[in-house]
Amino acid sequence: MHEIIAIIQAYQQAAAAGKKTALATVVHVEGSSYRRPGARMLITEDAAITGSISGGCLEGDAFRKALHVILSDKAMLVTYDTADEDDAKFGMGLGCQGVIQVLIEPLQGERGTAIIELLQQATASRQYASLVTFFSMNDKKAPQYGSVYLLSEKNESFGMLPLLSKEMIDEEAKQVIQQRRSSFKKYQIDEQECIVFTELIQPPVSLVVIGAGNDVIPVVKMAEMLGWQSVVLDGRPMYASRERFPMPTCQVYHSKAEQILDRVQIDPRTVFVLMSHNYNYDLSVLKVLLQHPLTYIGVLGPQKKMKMMMDDLAANGIQLTDAQKDAIHGPVGLHIGAETAEEIAVSIIAEIQAKITASDTRSLKEKQDAIHRRADLIIESSSSTVI
Repeated sequence: MHEIIAIIQAYQQAAAAGKKTALATVVHVEGSSYRRPGARMLITEDAAITGSISGGCLEGDAFRKALHVILSDKAMLVTYDTADEDDAKFGMGLGCQGVIQVLIEPLQGERGTAIIELLQQATASRQYASLVTFFSMNDKKAPQYGSVYLLSEKNESFGMLPLLSKEMIDEEAKQVIQQRRSSFKKYQIDEQECIVFTELIQPPVSLVVIGAGNDVIPVVKMAEMLGWQSVVLDGRPMYASRERFPMPTCQVYHSKAEQILDRVQIDPRTVFVLMSHNYNYDLSVLKVLLQHPLTYIGVLGPQKKMKMMMDDLAANGIQLTDAQKDAIHGPVGLHIGAETAEEIAVSIIAEIQAKITASDTRSLKEKQDAIHRRADLIIESSSSTVI
């Protein structure tokens, strides 16, 4: 989401300056790669780049291809085989051991406007959406229709479908939103093979921090770097000030504990961290939060504080469900030997990331299988009747 927003802004600036642009999107990967399908990069004709499609090894060649796309005003699918040790195309052994399909689309005229409008709609509200992209791998001279359609969680649709019926695409798009996982399907249309990449677009993480002390500042700064949206609430007006938290996407409010939800919208991507250093304030907030289904509630402080909270809740007749116990993380953060406020912020942000992605927190060197689920990249052959 953060990357898409940056690309929209860069496109608008380029368009206002009369510069031509192209959009490169990773549409499929076989094996390993630095970025996954859905990674995007905007390229302007004067070599300005926003976003990325790799760790830096593919961007140079993709830029050259993008210039050709801009001049020809025709989309192109480019295949990068980083597993081919004899391929000296990049001038280095990449060692990624993957095959990466990158679709490069010109953003001029009505087509470019339509693509950017789809991206704008995908980021316009805090809801899940499916972005549909058509491309062909077996015949690269065939039309590469690219990103053409968007379906929101509220069943609002945008764009036009060049192939297949709306009913067929909507069915797959709804399934992607429900399962929270992108999909790839192969269709045979008039003896031509077409791949449909239905991409899950997720709203950014909404991080709500209770407390506005100095140790909250690095937490919000790191969240900003990740493209998360932050809200800081504190009962002390001298701490809850915009001057202390000038980050563009951060909102700061002075609020009583019982009224915090007047300032916050809770959805499946909303997480809370209690860092007020005021036991009674944190406990009052926790009582409010337990009335709502939440994925993550972090509580700063030692084990003794967490036990006191559990005892006080029980004394007030509040019995936690298994889901609530699973959501509460106290002491907050991963055990990485953190001491400074910045180190503690790293441990908190890392734990939240692991929680919202349902990932374990062991070292990658201990992981025997692939880092990312290979099953998510399988291209299924559709058995549906093509209209």
